[in-house]
Amino acid sequence: MTLASLRRSWQIAKTLHRYRLLDLIPAERRPGLLNWVDRLLFWLPRVHQDQSPAVRLKLALQSLGPVYIKFGQMLSTRRDLLPDELADALALLQDQVPPFDSDQAQARIEAALGAPIHELFDDFDPKPLASASVAQVHTARLKASGEEVVIKVVRPGIDRVIHADLTLMAQVARLVASSKAGRRLHPVEVVEDYRQTILAELDLTREADNAQRLRANFEGSEALYIPKVHAQFSRPEVMVMERIYGIPVTDLAALKAQGTNMKLLAERGVEVFFTQVFRDNFFHADMHPGNIFVSREHPENPQYIGIDCGIVGQLSEQDKRDMAEIFLAFFNQDYRHLAQIFLTTGWVDAEADPIAFEHALKQVFSPLENKPLSEISFGQLLVDLFRTAHEFGMVVKPQLVLLEKTLLYIEGLGRQLYPQLDLWDTAKPFLEQWMQEQMGPAAQWARVREAAPFWLEKLPELPDLLHDNLTLGRTLLTNPRQVLEPYIQERRRQHRSHIFLIVGGCLVISSTILVGKTVTIWPSILLGSLGLLAWITSWQIRKP
Repeated sequence: MTLASLRRSWQIAKTLHRYRLLDLIPAERRPGLLNWVDRLLFWLPRVHQDQSPAVRLKLALQSLGPVYIKFGQMLSTRRDLLPDELADALALLQDQVPPFDSDQAQARIEAALGAPIHELFDDFDPKPLASASVAQVHTARLKASGEEVVIKVVRPGIDRVIHADLTLMAQVARLVASSKAGRRLHPVEVVEDYRQTILAELDLTREADNAQRLRANFEGSEALYIPKVHAQFSRPEVMVMERIYGIPVTDLAALKAQGTNMKLLAERGVEVFFTQVFRDNFFHADMHPGNIFVSREHPENPQYIGIDCGIVGQLSEQDKRDMAEIFLAFFNQDYRHLAQIFLTTGWVDAEADPIAFEHALKQVFSPLENKPLSEISFGQLLVDLFRTAHEFGMVVKPQLVLLEKTLLYIEGLGRQLYPQLDLWDTAKPFLEQWMQEQMGPAAQWARVREAAPFWLEKLPELPDLLHDNLTLGRTLLTNPRQVLEPYIQERRRQHRSHIFLIVGGCLVISSTILVGKTVTIWPSILLGSLGLLAWITSWQIRKP
């Protein structure tokens, strides 16, 4: 461990003590090492004694800096693991850090692009338009075309900080996982998910590729616009894209002042989400309000503008079908079928008691049975479902976590824009059509046509394959030794080879010992030669 890592570990240990973060773990379930370190720091004063443990955790992460702030933001989306009070407190973390020096920003841009800024851009503004933990943004114009652009540049040295903090997080996660209570939070898996997410944000070429793919998927769409990326300027440390002038989606006063159709805007948010997930299988997974704007053009036919495409999600085809079935079971309030989906997909432990699991689900859904669908939070219901499934052995896949997080954002945003939004009514027709397209007769016939060339190519081989398999099966039943003899001989050959290998090793070791014990060297040479001969024999036996 480096000196910098030791200093960081000491800072984290002091923070745990000062903010009394061990209160989040019952005393009898805390790892012994954490208790020992906490007692060792008895001389440090406590802070924010009057705040709840959830608020103290939020304040502690803020004091540790941007990497831990982003970690807290990610944790706030894991409502399947955390109590609501804790998740709500972490959701208030703000990723606002002071900008780094503009001369450093300019130097990094020029080094990445291989030319002075004034040769590529006009009107470069040294004052950042925005600043976050990983990167900051400057405005300029392309010298070649005069287009307004924003230049995103990664903070100098942030990669070293992130890697050091990730190493410490992984160590703490393993320590927490050593207790039974800690294992239920899956700390190692959570930190690994965060590691993949934040390392992806360090490479701006990935964000540029994501943005270009999303833009292509919604080319010509009235619902969503993704700004143009200038790919010729894409580098791991620098990204250049079109500047937009939309209205922040949280600025309700400005949206209403321009006469925006709020109902249509809210419904389009739902449609964009389900289109990305089920039509494209490529969804923007960081659609918090800071990354969403609304176009100032055509307020009666409003269009979203999405930025910051560093985090995206994709589902496997099977997960996509399973999620569609889960959504439709929600819409139809068929909770028995919902329990069956979780059991048949293998998302819960195969040894879980199906009756107990169905009863647990009923405890979640029974308060909702007399409520109209428009009053039920779809995202929160999914959180409660995953939280319950955790108790029966489910480990939520990272992509499903991204899906859950994005759905919570979209639903919360939609109802903020238009409180009467019926997400169920908006999404159900889309999902029913998608399921019909995937599972209906036309879809099955399309799969048959797609596979036909392969099976036609293999058709002449089928009689021989069938004959060979029947012959092998008959031989295995009547004379199993004939079939198994090659495998038995191979195991015997490996066994003899291992014996010669071990004997050879013992002889060589004995020869080296004798070198210092005897006057003459010949016994050592003899034993060593015999050992080498045994090794050669072992190699020859191993050859088929």
